[in-house]
Amino acid sequence: MAQKSRPTTTMPKPTKKPAKKPAKTPAKTPAKTPAKTPAKKPATTPSTKPVSTPTKKSRRSARSKKVDPLLRRTAEHASLAGTRERFHMGHLAAGRMPPGAPIVHAATARHIDDSIRDATPTLTEDAKLLGFAPKHHDDFTRTDTWRVMRIMGEFIEGFDKLAKVEKGVTFFGSARTAPDDPQYLAAVETATLLAQQGFSIITGAGPGIMEAANKGAQEGGGHSVGCNIELPFEQGANPYVDTQVDFRYFFVRKTMFIKYSVGFVIFPGGFGTLDELFEAVTLIQTGKISQFPVVLFGTHYWAGLVRWMQSRVLGEKKISPGDLDLLVVTDDPREAAEAITAAWAAQTDDAASAVRAAWKAQVAQREVEATRLAETVSRSGELRPVSRQ
Repeated sequence: MAQKSRPTTTMPKPTKKPAKKPAKTPAKTPAKTPAKTPAKKPATTPSTKPVSTPTKKSRRSARSKKVDPLLRRTAEHASLAGTRERFHMGHLAAGRMPPGAPIVHAATARHIDDSIRDATPTLTEDAKLLGFAPKHHDDFTRTDTWRVMRIMGEFIEGFDKLAKVEKGVTFFGSARTAPDDPQYLAAVETATLLAQQGFSIITGAGPGIMEAANKGAQEGGGHSVGCNIELPFEQGANPYVDTQVDFRYFFVRKTMFIKYSVGFVIFPGGFGTLDELFEAVTLIQTGKISQFPVVLFGTHYWAGLVRWMQSRVLGEKKISPGDLDLLVVTDDPREAAEAITAAWAAQTDDAASAVRAAWKAQVAQREVEATRLAETVSRSGELRPVSRQ
C-alpha cells in the first residue's frame, strides 16, 4: 500500500524582537561645590617669616662684564698701565725717549713667573694718604701729623714758585696727542695768542696737549709753567717748561691750577681732563670763583657730553639751564683766546669795583667814628690839662 505522505508544515522562524532601549534619563547636573576659600596662613613671627628670594642680577661694568674683586683689580692695573703707555706714546710721538723703563706691548711681552718674588708696587704719597691700611689708635701721632707737615710744605713751595704768575691760563688734554695732530697744532696756536697778550700758560708738564701749550707759550714770548705730579711711573716734563713745580699730592696741584688761573682751555682728553673740567664748573656753580671761563676746544669731541648734559642732566633737573652757559665750545683758537681775554677784563673790572667799594666803606666808617668822637668831646666839655705838681 502506498503510504500517504504527511504534509510538511514549515514552522515560522521566531523573529527577534529588538531589545527595548532604556529610556534616556536627563543628565544630572553636577552639584556645585562651594568655592574654596584660601586657607589662612598661620601668623609667623619675624624669625620664622618666609623670605622670598628675588632673582639676583649680577653687577655689571660699563662694558657689561660681571664685576667682582678680581675684575676690579685687573681693571685697575690695566688702567694704570694704559695711563703709563699714553704718556710714553706722547713722548715718542714728539721724538723723545720716554723716561723710565720702555713700554713692552702685549704682542711682544714675555711671561715672567712672579710667584717667587716679593714685588711691592711703587706707592705714591697720594696712595699712602688715600689707600686702605690697618688702622692703629696712634696713627695720628706717628704718621698723619708728619704727613700734614709735608702737605703744608708742598703748598708753601707752590705758592712761592708761582707767586709771580699774575694771570695764568691752564691747558688740559690728552698726553698722547702727537705733534702732527690738528688738536696739538690748535693748542700751540691758542697758547701763542694768549702768551702774546701777557698770559702765563700753565700745564701738567707732560707730553701731548700739555707740551703743545708750553711750546706755544714760548713761541709767543710768554711764561711757560709746568706742574708735574708724582706717579707710580716716571713721567718726566716736556722740554718747553720754564718754571717747573713738582707735586706729590693731586689736591695741592689742583689748588694751584685754580688759584693761579683766570680760565681753563680744555682739549680732548680722558678722566683727568674731565676731572678738572667738572671741578672748575662746580667751583663756579657754588660761587667759589667768578668770571672764570671754561673753554671746551673741539666741538665734535665734546658734542656727545654736551648733548647728554642737555637731555639727561638738565632734563632731569639735576642742573639749572644757566649752568650750560658756563661752558664755551669752539673750534677756533682766536675765539678761545677772546673768551679768556674778555673774562680777564671782567675780572679786572670786578676787582677794581670791589677795591672802590671797600675804600668807600672804610671812609664812611672813619667818618662815623670821627662824628662819634666829636659828640663825646662836646658832651664832656673841653679837655682840661693835667696839672703838674
